[in-house]
Amino acid sequence: MNQSRSRRDFLKSAFAAGVVGVWQYTPARAAGKAGFVAPSKRVAMGVIGLGIQGIGDMRAFLTNPEVQVVAVCDVNATQRIKGKQVVDTHYGNSDCAVYRDFRELMARPEIDAVQITTPDHWHPLVAIEAARQGKHMYQEKPMGWSFRAAHEVEKAVKKSGVVFQFGTQQRSQGQFRQACEWVRNGKIGQLRTILVGVPGSVSSCPIQPPEPVPKELDYDLWLGPAPMAPYCYHRCRPYTQQDGWSVWYSISDYCMGMIGNWGVHHLDIAQWGNNTELSGPSEIEGAGVFPKGMLTDCAVSWQVENHYANGVTLVHMDDATSKKHPLQKGGHGHGVMFLGTEGWVHVDRQALDAQPASLLETKLGPNELHLFKSDNHGANFIDAIKGRSKPASPIDIAVRTDTLCNLQLIAARLQRKLCWDPEKEQFLHDAEANTLLDRPMRAPWRL
Repeated sequence: MNQSRSRRDFLKSAFAAGVVGVWQYTPARAAGKAGFVAPSKRVAMGVIGLGIQGIGDMRAFLTNPEVQVVAVCDVNATQRIKGKQVVDTHYGNSDCAVYRDFRELMARPEIDAVQITTPDHWHPLVAIEAARQGKHMYQEKPMGWSFRAAHEVEKAVKKSGVVFQFGTQQRSQGQFRQACEWVRNGKIGQLRTILVGVPGSVSSCPIQPPEPVPKELDYDLWLGPAPMAPYCYHRCRPYTQQDGWSVWYSISDYCMGMIGNWGVHHLDIAQWGNNTELSGPSEIEGAGVFPKGMLTDCAVSWQVENHYANGVTLVHMDDATSKKHPLQKGGHGHGVMFLGTEGWVHVDRQALDAQPASLLETKLGPNELHLFKSDNHGANFIDAIKGRSKPASPIDIAVRTDTLCNLQLIAARLQRKLCWDPEKEQFLHDAEANTLLDRPMRAPWRL
């Protein structure tokens, strides 16, 4: 945490300079009484991006007594107001500062950490600025929209030394760790195949006519590094109960689509169970179905096979395709299926399943491999900031998982066998495929 000067010194200088948005604490909280952590011991946090995921992640941090959310930021005034109301209601005051531009929030020296929950195309630029400003960061997945962008984030994080936690929260859910431990300890024999199923992207949104930009939205800042495009409501609307998932998740200018945005979760677990979380496949081949003439253009269905040097084949599919795969067991489709020479284990967010069924009662011995344990992803991030733990999803693992997502998309688009060097991290003898590892940004934005 920033401890170059005390909170009292900061408040004196801030009020003398006329700074607005400085927070105060009720006497009980200020004294650290009634179960509260003293202000000097709390992690001061700013939240950037206040859609459904941003508000949800923020609510979780609000319940942590070692965190004080002090500022929120969104390019949409309606979302900013909503975020501030959530924070102020929780603390019983009106002290939460609001910002339209993330760079203004980042400039506040007393902020220790930021939550990055913007649309995907903004992730790398916000993360790099956070590292530059010395802010620890909890960044939602994926890393961004290209392989190169993810590596630029990794360089910035390692150079600054800040704590980075990737939003692949399944690493902090017990059933996923347990499944990977069984596989890594040989409980299903030798691992042969991994089947991964995730939801497909939205395919039903046609091109919309241009509309006036609503006054509450800074549309140019919402687009940021993405190509200029005429505004329409569906292009950048937040999640709503009436409309469901935000359409931008399925527009390639802002997101890889569910092949990466959702795929990153289960591909991360597949890498963990395969003991390849710091490596990757050597051959990738597949195909996907991409809508034409629609506002949404990300893959709605796909099947991509990844072959690893250890002999394991990982097959990544949309849920419907996964359910029909001939090696799928137990009627599963969505989730991660590990298939070995002596059985299988399936895991998703609902439950574990296995064959033989006796595996479900297996307890590891003290001399067997036990993977890193975290039971709360957000709390683990705060523990890492305070030096009590390491992050469950650190930057190097995050980048490798993100790389795998990019490989799936490139293979599904090119629809031919690709040879990948996981050490040099480039395609072999394929200039076109290597070109797809990067993508331009709209000026003046750049990595």
